[in-house]
Amino acid sequence: MKANRLGRMTGAAMILAIAGTLPGSWSRASAETVVDDAAMTDAAQKDNWLAYGRDHSEQRYSPLDEINVDNVSKLGLAWALPLPADRALVGTPVTVDGVLYFTGSYSVARAVDAKTGKLIWEYDPETLKHAGDRARMLWGWSRGLTFYKGKVIIATADGRLIALDSKTGKPIWTTQTFDPKLPLHISGAPKAFRDLVIIGNGGSEQGGGRGFITAYHVDTGKEAWKFYVVPGNPADGFEDAAQEMAAKTWTGEWWKIGGGGQTWNAFTYDAEFDQILIGTGNGGPWNQKIRSPQGGDNLFLCSVVALDATSGKYKWHYQTTPGETWDYTSTMDIVLADLELKEGEGKKKVLMHAPKNGFFYVIDRKDGKLLSAEPFAKVTWATGIDMKTGRPIEAPGARYEKEPVTIWPSVFGGHSWHAMSYNPNTGLVYIPKMELPTHWDDSKIDFNSWKKPSFQIDVGVDVGLGGDIPKDAGTSFLTAWDPVKQKKVWEVPQPNYWNAGTMTTAGNLVFQGQIDGKFAAYDARDGKELWSVNVGSGISAPPITYAVDGKQYVSLLVGFGGAAVAYGGGSSMAQYGWGYRAQLRQLLTFAVGADKPMPEVGERTFAKVLTPAGFTPDAALADRGEHLYKSSCAWCHGAGAVSGGYTPDLRASEAVLHDEQLKKIVQEGALFPSGMPQFKNLTDDDLKALQNFIRKKALDAAQPPSN
Repeated sequence: MKANRLGRMTGAAMILAIAGTLPGSWSRASAETVVDDAAMTDAAQKDNWLAYGRDHSEQRYSPLDEINVDNVSKLGLAWALPLPADRALVGTPVTVDGVLYFTGSYSVARAVDAKTGKLIWEYDPETLKHAGDRARMLWGWSRGLTFYKGKVIIATADGRLIALDSKTGKPIWTTQTFDPKLPLHISGAPKAFRDLVIIGNGGSEQGGGRGFITAYHVDTGKEAWKFYVVPGNPADGFEDAAQEMAAKTWTGEWWKIGGGGQTWNAFTYDAEFDQILIGTGNGGPWNQKIRSPQGGDNLFLCSVVALDATSGKYKWHYQTTPGETWDYTSTMDIVLADLELKEGEGKKKVLMHAPKNGFFYVIDRKDGKLLSAEPFAKVTWATGIDMKTGRPIEAPGARYEKEPVTIWPSVFGGHSWHAMSYNPNTGLVYIPKMELPTHWDDSKIDFNSWKKPSFQIDVGVDVGLGGDIPKDAGTSFLTAWDPVKQKKVWEVPQPNYWNAGTMTTAGNLVFQGQIDGKFAAYDARDGKELWSVNVGSGISAPPITYAVDGKQYVSLLVGFGGAAVAYGGGSSMAQYGWGYRAQLRQLLTFAVGADKPMPEVGERTFAKVLTPAGFTPDAALADRGEHLYKSSCAWCHGAGAVSGGYTPDLRASEAVLHDEQLKKIVQEGALFPSGMPQFKNLTDDDLKALQNFIRKKALDAAQPPSN
């Protein structure tokens, strides 16, 4: 592991790394804000962005108003930090006393002067060296880090939690959060509170088994408590009464499969009730007919679960999608607020939640009681929520019981992990909304022979990843939602789907980046666009704002990424030309009156498919190759072998044309240092089948469109 990778640095950055300090930055940090629970529950503190959602409320609202509706049009670039070694950048930085901390690709952590962009330190956890077989499933991006009492704590994709000294970037402790033999990975940001730090993981699609979340002591990295999302084998006994209760909602022998429920995002500390709120994941596999064949609610999948912050003991839960069978995770933001839901009854302490399933929920934080729920996006799997029971009213046939069905929202959700924000002045929530469907078909699944996957993808139902995702597959909007009236107030159409998360301020502004490279500011009251700039690459990360020496800044990581780019991909993502390593990744910071020129980051690139003469794909081999592609390759290289830009487009790869070169890369791991996993399990015959499938897709793409 390396605290400073000098080989990546030049000039001033290298000098600063060798020196280990940046005088201007650290002199401003001399006041030293103590980042603890008191600081992170103080919504009035302005200058810092102390946590993933700015503070413990996760509102992503800043009381700063130097940048406002009257002068935002004068925003310009203050500084840019090039990140040539990075790929997908989806994280939220934090700022403390004039220092900005963030994670890049493979959880490389950096500290920079928030006023100038000068690098202070960099720490590389060398994720790929630790990954082993897990490299087959990890995407390598990180949604962020946590800062607590002088420590920067990062989580690596291979499953480690590492505490770093915030001043030097040197490691203090490291702990492995799951068994390295299991097909699990981490993409989310850890959350610190009450001298603990929690982290979950992902892996339901690859056979990750039984979901859980774990808390560790901030000072030592020692485990404090663990909560399981899915109960284990009843014959082994239960860890607590909550697991015994949950087991009654499962059928069959789910423990042999694991059940899923991985907690890869959405951790909110509620100081007023001293509880940690967890958004839980989908079933493993997605198809309930396999994991719980006689039905059942399958607790605690797709739920908000409240745990005692000190002990991790169960307090209450609300399940958004009982017996889920559509990948409708509840691992989206859980935002705290005080709302007056009925005039004259005073304010209630609530949480707001807009998970994948398309409904916006307002829930009482005291006991988990549902207060209201309405669809904020197009929803066809259910017709509404029964307020007497809190359960969805499912549409007939939505579970693809007898025949395939196309339903909204898609597996990407009406809202995914892209952050929503809440402005207490306007009373509105700003949601990056998506509207596209998924076609569900399990008619060719052999339920009797289905086996739990291991480091391969098998969700127990066909969702079409062998075919392309067309350019016009979906639509999206920046939607301003009134959580009291449960209705849309305004919305702005946006390109395609998979636009980035939002941030809002006391200056009556909402900031958001888009898939097409546009970064914009809108009037939070009516959605009018007030300012924009094109950053030259797709944006997947949410912005933050902070102040140094009395001046307000807005910062944004730029690097196209996320599941729709990698696992989805297809023409829907490829149409923008954000090719693999084609554009320079960077951290951009803006301020009123700044006027630095926007950096040149590289031209748009589009795959030039290779169709060598004399190669006619064998239909049977190509069909077998499609199944192999979906289980081993689609996770990164995209639907239908059309890359969204996270990885090279295989239809344009010379290596696919040459047997020996393909073997060296896939079976022998020749490109492992660059992030291409080694697939020792694939045989020469498998490679031949994959080659035929990819060549078939290349030939299909080269055909002129039919009239």
